[in-house]
Amino acid sequence: KPRSVGGSERVQLSGVFNVRKGKLALPVNRWSKRQVTLSGTCLIVSSVKHAHTGKMHILPLIGGKVEEVKRHSHCLAFSSAGPQSQTYYISYNSYTEHLRWHRMASKIASQRVNSVDLSCCSLEELPAQLFYSQDLTHLNLKNNFISLHKGVPALTRFCKLRSLSLSNNALSEFPLALCEISSLTELNLSGNRLLSLPADVGTMHNLQTLLLDGNFLSSLPVELGSLEGLTYLGLSFNCFSCVPPVLEKLRGMERLCLAGNQLSVLDITGLQWLPARHIDLRLNQLQKVTVGDSEQLVHIIQLDLRDTGLQELDVRPLCRLELLRCDRNTLSLLRVSGHALKSLHAAHNELKLLEVQPVPENLTVLDLSWNKLECVPEWVCESSRLEVLDINHNSVTELPIRLMSSGSLRKLLAGWNEVCRLAERLERSLLEVLDLQHNHLTELPHNLFIKAQSLRYLNVSANTLENLPAASLSEDSSSSLEELYVTNNSLSDKCVPLLTGHGHLRVLHLAYNQLQTFTASKLARLEQLEELDLSGNKLRAVPTTILNCQRMHTLSAHSNCINAFPEVLQLPEIKCVDLSCNELTEVTLPETLPPKLQELDLTGNPRLNLDHKSLELLNNIRCFRVDPSPSAPCVSESHGAPAVWSHGYTEASGVKNKLCVAALALDSFCGIREALYGVFDGDRNVEVPYLLQCTMGDVLAEELQRGQRQEDYMTNTFLTMQRKLGTAGQRMGGSAALCHIRHDPMAPGEHGGCFTLKAANVGRCQAVLCRDGKAMQLSTTHTVKEEPEYQRVRQHNAIITEV
Repeated sequence: KPRSVGGSERVQLSGVFNVRKGKLALPVNRWSKRQVTLSGTCLIVSSVKHAHTGKMHILPLIGGKVEEVKRHSHCLAFSSAGPQSQTYYISYNSYTEHLRWHRMASKIASQRVNSVDLSCCSLEELPAQLFYSQDLTHLNLKNNFISLHKGVPALTRFCKLRSLSLSNNALSEFPLALCEISSLTELNLSGNRLLSLPADVGTMHNLQTLLLDGNFLSSLPVELGSLEGLTYLGLSFNCFSCVPPVLEKLRGMERLCLAGNQLSVLDITGLQWLPARHIDLRLNQLQKVTVGDSEQLVHIIQLDLRDTGLQELDVRPLCRLELLRCDRNTLSLLRVSGHALKSLHAAHNELKLLEVQPVPENLTVLDLSWNKLECVPEWVCESSRLEVLDINHNSVTELPIRLMSSGSLRKLLAGWNEVCRLAERLERSLLEVLDLQHNHLTELPHNLFIKAQSLRYLNVSANTLENLPAASLSEDSSSSLEELYVTNNSLSDKCVPLLTGHGHLRVLHLAYNQLQTFTASKLARLEQLEELDLSGNKLRAVPTTILNCQRMHTLSAHSNCINAFPEVLQLPEIKCVDLSCNELTEVTLPETLPPKLQELDLTGNPRLNLDHKSLELLNNIRCFRVDPSPSAPCVSESHGAPAVWSHGYTEASGVKNKLCVAALALDSFCGIREALYGVFDGDRNVEVPYLLQCTMGDVLAEELQRGQRQEDYMTNTFLTMQRKLGTAGQRMGGSAALCHIRHDPMAPGEHGGCFTLKAANVGRCQAVLCRDGKAMQLSTTHTVKEEPEYQRVRQHNAIITEV
């Protein structure tokens, strides 16, 4: 069977080496190049050419041996356990590889034989070596092709087996042979194609955990109720239209997991006989929720109703409710009991009114972001234990002084609102994180840093601030502030001296203000700085005292008037330098570049002249960008015509300190009238975006040369690229948007033909066209928040853990 995609998660080591099977003394056994993979608890040897589709030899390592072969350099012998053990000899190219494989494989071989992981091995039957261990208690067979008639019956030979996973094995029927394994306490059959459960399941009296998520079940047999020891039953992402009545008999169950089913009405009164304390009903299309007598519902302490389409919700009778999650609905009204409430998440709704009675004395986390609130509810200020409050993206006009000076609040997120002013003076505040970006503030409280001595993070970007408050009352005392974001305000040079009181500052963003100078002596005092953004100002120089900031790894100073290259390349930790769009004429380089330097952007400096020696040194940087020399002929000039297309870059402040993004921009692609642009986002990995950036243009060009139909070539480009990414794409993934502009000389148009733009995307990257001052979406966002995408994912029997 072809190796399943999920196997990439378990690959610990992999490579192509010389392999020999059996005894070295026998001349019959010859060395051959083979693909060798250390996956889970097994060694997998396969053909190099057909590594994913051909025959694979699987050698279980638990209980076996991993030994050095002294007669051959860099050679290891791998042997399985049991009377019919097999041995593979593998010769490595270097001592480093030999040592790495020896250490990793030895750890596996030394494990106890009572637990075996054979997931993602493309098995139809169980390996014969597995039966040498009669003490097996845990067996993982996830993501295989175990046969109902050959593989499953053999499992009955393990009389001590307690935990078994057969998830994602394409099973269409419940394996009746499993009912004969009386020792089983945990059984995982999720991600299969089960339509029903047999009555025999009621004989598995020792079962404590039964996972049936991601199947096609619509009912449960009454015999299931005899499993008195069952404490967890996973039924998410099936086809249930109501809560199965048999669950009332399972008195040991603490959780009701029915996410992603087909419930349309939830009668919480009907749940009063259920013992479940935690109820998960997210991703059902609920039209109505009814609640009855509170005395019968005191056992319910957690309720998850995310992504259910509810417009109103009243759960006040749930007087012992501690956690409520109702994010991503269309709620305009929400009523909750505050008696025991500890955490409330109601983001991405349309709330204008939120009632919580009585005042929740135990509430610690409240998320009301992305709603339509015009003010902070009065009861919020009276919640004496509230630590985190998120009201981002509302229409709040005022933040009460009682809230800012709360004795418990540690984190206040109030960005993207309509707040025009704060109290002039604060009382003592315990805030550690304060986010007020994208409001209409003209000033901050004068004693903000003095009274909020625990403040570590402050973001007031995109306001209209002209000054900053003093850091402390005297130069002897220092604030605790570590991150300060004041991008896109109206700050002038007079705010710079006020920064020196923040001696612990690590991140400072002063981009897009009105700075003309940054006093050298003031920068010298910010010795802890790691990241500095001065972009979009009117600076003519970066002070030489930046050398005092020995920990600095990122300097962004693009879009200024800087004419002298700063001495930033002498900093030992520097990784990223952006000096694009300035007035640089030359670059002063040290004899050797900083060892950690990864990115240097010098584009947009029209008078910059780099000699051959400097270019040769700078080209060693992984991501070095500079405009081509005016004397060098460009592609368009070689064709005797000016370039039709041009491109640029822009950036916006966000929540991430590091963007794992790469861009592809070819103004002349396969001809001067053709262009190709792409953006690739790896989220947390830089490998996939870089691979896409380097190869996607060539792949598209190949598809065009094959003469594919106009509507197919972009789709084929993405499919081919997915194959080329291999395990990197499967393991890490990424998002991509690609735009291809072509010229059709035969089409009717004013200037001899017309241009067509074709866009394609995967994931959350998007393409937008500005036409007549209006934004036109060229791409579709492929997330499970969108109903078509959700249905497509569910058709493939996927289990959705988070939207």
